[in-house]
Amino acid sequence: MEKLIQLAKSSCDKAEVYSYEYQDNLVSFENARLKDIDTKFQSGFSLRIIGEGKLGFAYTRNLINRKGIIKNALDSQKGGVEAAYDFPQTKGIPQLDTCDSSLEDLSTSRLVEECSRVCDILKSKTDAEIKMGCLARIENIRIINTQGNDNSMKSSKYFIYGNMIYPGSGLGIYRIHQSKSFDPVPDELTDEMVELYNLSSKVVEPKGGKMKVAFMPNSMVTFNWRFSSGASSKSVYEKISPISGKIGEKIFDEKISIYDDPLDDEFLGARAFDDEGVECKNLTLVEKGILKNFFYDLDYAKKLKAKSTGHGYRTELWGGDPVTLKPIPALFHLYIKPGDKSFSDLVKSMDRGIMVEAGLGFHSGNIPNGDFSIGACPGLYVEKGEIVGRVKDAMVAGNIYQVFKNVVDVGDTLYPSFWGGRWPVVLCEGVSVATKA
Repeated sequence: MEKLIQLAKSSCDKAEVYSYEYQDNLVSFENARLKDIDTKFQSGFSLRIIGEGKLGFAYTRNLINRKGIIKNALDSQKGGVEAAYDFPQTKGIPQLDTCDSSLEDLSTSRLVEECSRVCDILKSKTDAEIKMGCLARIENIRIINTQGNDNSMKSSKYFIYGNMIYPGSGLGIYRIHQSKSFDPVPDELTDEMVELYNLSSKVVEPKGGKMKVAFMPNSMVTFNWRFSSGASSKSVYEKISPISGKIGEKIFDEKISIYDDPLDDEFLGARAFDDEGVECKNLTLVEKGILKNFFYDLDYAKKLKAKSTGHGYRTELWGGDPVTLKPIPALFHLYIKPGDKSFSDLVKSMDRGIMVEAGLGFHSGNIPNGDFSIGACPGLYVEKGEIVGRVKDAMVAGNIYQVFKNVVDVGDTLYPSFWGGRWPVVLCEGVSVATKA
């Protein structure tokens, strides 16, 4: 990487080299039986150069031909992509505890044993079809640039997911358990899955209309994507954000406070610096319903005459290979401040409504504007404070900037999401629900 930077210096004003590698051990179960065992290793390097205010970008899986990658980056400058920003020069970045070395020695047989154990528990207490998966990953990231930055980190990630599918439906109760090291699934989580599954095993056909809707953590990706789009500096610059110019104004119910906390290394994915080498800091986005900040990468910070908030990440809508992507503004450590209501308290407070366990079609609709229309898959129907079954083919629709102004209560527990962030249950009222009845 150092040689590549030195070579690039002679061809451009500024340069950055990004390195990313990971190794995965994976197992998957279908119908409570082992389906697959796999090990993956991948690495790569990408080069960003800036010369005469234009951006060049190229990537490779190895550094055998350094001159070739520089030539590719120089050729890409002909596209005329403007780059008025500088690469960062940061010092004193905090050291986070992001890696447990024991995960490197974790065998796939141990992963299989844990999945089998959890499958047996879930299968013995329900009639569900059980799908499970488990992954142990070691990641290494390094970023160097011509400003003298040299940032690196190593992280370990372990997660196991379980999906209890109602017979013949393809839908079910889904949960994730994650840690920096191997950590058996706690009994509390399996008990929760079993209880929700059994309570919702009966199919009911209630009438639609305006009612209370509890957005469960797995369905909060609906909110996450729309709010993240609205609060993004990219959306502000492109004039597609409905909350542009509303700093200091109330956009949600006062029970909603939203933070991005990349420095909390008790949780997976903690970061001391983003994918541009900018120092990460905690960011308050919404406090008691009031919009406080937008988030920025280097590019859009320069365009909007602001400073990067350390949110430049190499990602796209469905994730993607970071080596092949240029940074954009993104949130990976988002959470809503939990409230003081237990799950059972939230259920008891619902006279009639649906708990959206997960959403179908959350990626569709006018995401920047905050609009959504999702299938509740499943939707757990609540009547007189009790879960009485599940609803087939129910649709929940609205706009997050309207729906989340009518929050009844927020749950007291944060759950990890497959799509990033940590979310409580959020109970809203007056939400439009369409059913077959």
